[in-house]
Amino acid sequence: QVQLVESGGGLVRAGGSLRLSCVDSGRTFSSGVMGWFRQGPGRGREFVASISWNGYSSTYADSVKGRFTISRDNPKNTLYLQMNGLKPEDTALYYCAGSSRLLPSPHVTDYTRWGQGTQVTVSS
Repeated sequence: QVQLVESGGGLVRAGGSLRLSCVDSGRTFSSGVMGWFRQGPGRGREFVASISWNGYSSTYADSVKGRFTISRDNPKNTLYLQMNGLKPEDTALYYCAGSSRLLPSPHVTDYTRWGQGTQVTVSS
């Protein structure tokens, strides 16, 4: 059954902003790490950001540090990714993912639940 559903993607000009959301319909959202990954054209799935179960700790890929912010609202079972200063190289399908780990992780293999993705396209 569908458990993680992303939204908020779209077409934006370079320098613009988008806010992605991911709603978890399951019962384990608040007990584990959540993360954002992306897959651009001709590229593998790459780590973007991860946040601890309680939101107190996060980690980012070097390519997005200072531009993207990950956050979560546990009572709403919702994960967010605020993306500012978007660049054409940020164009990708963005996935949210869930893990049973407590501390943030950049490793795809640490995540067992995945959404279907939301497309972000940044024009130059």
